[in-house]
Parts: sequence; C-alpha cells; structure tokens
Amino acid sequence: MSTILDRAVPSFLARDRIIAKPGFNRWLIPPAALAVHLCIGQVYATSVYKFSLTQSMDASSTTIGFVFSLAIVMLGLSSMTFGTWVDRNGPRAAMAAAASFWVVGLLVGALGVGTGQLWLLFLGYGVIGGIGLGIGYISPVSTLIKWFPDRPGLATGMAIMGFGGGALIASPLEGRLLSAFDGDFDPAAATSTAASAHAIALMFVVLALAYAVFMSFGVLTIRVPVDDWKPEGFDPSTLKQKSLVTTSSVSAANAIRTPQFWLLWVILFCNVSAGIGILEQAAPAIQDFFRDTAGGDSTVAAAAGAGFVGLLSIFNMGGRFVWSSTSDVIGRKGIYCVYLGVGLVLYALLATIGSSSTVVFVLLAAVIISFYGGGFATIPAYLRDLFGTYQVGAIHGRLLTAWSAAGVVGPLIVNGVLDSQGEPGTLTADAYRPALFIMVGLLAVGLVANLLVREVSSKYHEKPTEQRTPEGSNA
Repeated sequence: MSTILDRAVPSFLARDRIIAKPGFNRWLIPPAALAVHLCIGQVYATSVYKFSLTQSMDASSTTIGFVFSLAIVMLGLSSMTFGTWVDRNGPRAAMAAAASFWVVGLLVGALGVGTGQLWLLFLGYGVIGGIGLGIGYISPVSTLIKWFPDRPGLATGMAIMGFGGGALIASPLEGRLLSAFDGDFDPAAATSTAASAHAIALMFVVLALAYAVFMSFGVLTIRVPVDDWKPEGFDPSTLKQKSLVTTSSVSAANAIRTPQFWLLWVILFCNVSAGIGILEQAAPAIQDFFRDTAGGDSTVAAAAGAGFVGLLSIFNMGGRFVWSSTSDVIGRKGIYCVYLGVGLVLYALLATIGSSSTVVFVLLAAVIISFYGGGFATIPAYLRDLFGTYQVGAIHGRLLTAWSAAGVVGPLIVNGVLDSQGEPGTLTADAYRPALFIMVGLLAVGLVANLLVREVSSKYHEKPTEQRTPEGSNA
C-alpha cells in the first residue's frame, strides 16, 4: 500500500523538488503551514449550521453531531495510517493530498445535503474530509521542527494555532454565505436557522473552492531544508544540556514500544477529553446562567452563548501559540504540569464557584480552553524532545489516535452526566458540577502520567546506518 502511494506522487510534488536554496528565509514556512491549518480548522465552526442541517435533513442533533465526531475519528486514524508516508514524501505531497481529500469531502458533503442523502454527508465530510484533516494536520509538523530546531514550540504553535483559529474565519464566512443563499437566515441572530438545504449545500461548495485556493498557496510555497541545516548562531550541542531533549533518533515503529509514547498518549487523551467537555457545554452552560440572570429571556441567553463560544475560540487559538512558545523556555514537561495541574484546579473552581459570577465563569473557562489549545500545539515539540526529528511526523500521527478516542469519550461522559440531570435549557449550575469533577479526575490522571515521563532508553535509538534519510525512508 505504501509503495503504491509513493509511486502515485507526481514528480513536481516530490521532496527533492522543494529543497530550499541557500539564503531561503525560514519565516516563510509558518505562513505555508497556516494556509492549510486555517482551512481545515473549519471543523471547529460547525455550530453555525448544525441546527440548520438538523432541520433541512430531518435528523436529530445527535445524528448530525456524529458527522463531525466521525471527522475527528478519521483525523486520528488517517494521521496514524499515513504518518510515515507523509514523512517520507515530504510536506508538499502531503499538503496536496490533504487539500484534495478536504475539498472533495466538502463537495461530496454538499451533494449529500442538496439531495437529502445523509449517508453522503457522512461519507463526504466525515470520512473523506476527515482523512484530509488528518493528513493536513500533520503535514507541516516535521518540516517546521527542522526549520526551527532552536524554537520547536514556537514553530509548531504558529501552525497549529491556525487549526484552532480556523473557526474565527469560517464562522462569520459561513453566516454570510447562508444569509446570501437563504434570505430567511439572519447571521446576527443566535437562534436563526437556514431551512433551505440548497443554501447549506452552496455554502459547502463555496467553502470548498475557497479552501482549494488557499491550501494551494501552502502547497506551492512550502520548502524543506537541506540535510544538516541549522539556523545561524544555533549550536545543536546545547540541546544535550536540556532535560529530556535527545539528539538521537527513534523510529515510529520503535516509538510505540516505549512507555514514553503511551504516557504522552494518556496525557493528550486526558487534556483533550477535559477540553472537549468545556467546548461541548460552554454555550449551553452560559445560556443556562444568563437565562437565570436575565429574567428567563432565552434570546439574551442564546446571544450570550454564541458570543462566549467566539471568545473561547480566540483563547483556544491564542493558547496554542503563547503556551507552546512558553514551553521553549520552561520545557515541555513543565508546561504540561501547568496544563494539567493548574487546569484541574481551575476546573474545580469552575465547578464550585464558577456560577457565582459571569466574569469568574468566563475567565476560568477561557484559561482552561487556552490550556486545551496549548496541549495540542506543544505535543509535537514534546515528541521531538523525546524521539528526535527522524520520524516525528509519523509518531505524531500515531499519537493523534488519542484525540480520536477523546473526541468520542469526552462528549459521551459530559453529555451522559447532563442527560441524567434533566432536559437541555432547564439545567442549573448544580447539574454541570458532576461532569466538571470528572474532568478534574481526568486531568489528575494526565498529571501523574506527565510526572512519570523520563528520557527514552538508548535501546530504542536508531543506529546511524539505519537512518537512510532524515525522514525515515526505511520505515
């Protein structure tokens, strides 16, 4: 399968065609990565049209919600499956493949919506689009780390920030498109829905065409450094002085045999499960809170919920850059102690005093969600520290299965608890408390896992003769 895919890569997409010439400015690489991540980050902007889909396709919120859960599951599975292929063939081929799957997925999804065929929406957006998400998410990671060996946290934070911030661009764009194609849809009204299936289908088509253009920019501008390149003034020997940072290399096949890989899997699973708990219930929680303080006015409550979700998107994006960059200073293990240790304290405060004040609720949730985003952006640098750059993209792809698992388990836990407490729209602060304390427990497990992380044993290191290329063509 891998050999067939390698042969299918056109020559103009090959790695040897994108080796940077002397004097190339490495700061041109983050914009290329952002061009992909900002587009696939649209998956975070589904709330704009989710309820419109339930009406136009006569489906339940649970059914439509599963389409997007399926996309996240496919993200993890495809990144695991194609991770080594991405490393071997380079970022241009990977970005082109990601753009193809993502755009085709949106178009097939549009066909499903327009014809009322739910299975086509699942196939298009969920499966085909999900594959594009996975390949696109990991496509620039190893390249960024090689261009920024001195600041890997900063580099991956800049790119993965785009995935978290994709909703900030997609949400208003989707609202304007729906209002243009359906005159009854009001993007300024939080409760407005587009009943026309054709309006939603046309929105998908326009998004697909726009994303094809922007992702092509990333495909055309991405470059890889020559072997053994290093930035001016950077001394690789200084890496040996940092805790947990190796100058050796571990293959993807060996990485999954190490306890460190599975400790990081648990860390990512716990952090994501808890973060998704906030993302899933942020809008309903703030609506319940505002409904009580606004004298039962559901319109005010809905508007507050929508605004709050927008604020969380900003902190989700900002946390990916700020906290990941901070990890270059205090270390990856240290920053995850912040994400998990401070995070569990904040969750406990949210459960106990969060409903006492709007300001307290918003501030606690915003910082928590910044930790959630930071955890995503920092994990590639953590992998680079422990396993080296040899096949870090492929290792990252395997680790993202934790995201897939958390994308299913997190909502099941939170929604299961809330379903036992009463009907949506009637819940009080007390109803959210058990779910939040479960998140505290998850973060505690993740914190213990992080504290157990040690350097990878030398028995897993690759011998020099085994490393045929920096990207691991022997995998």
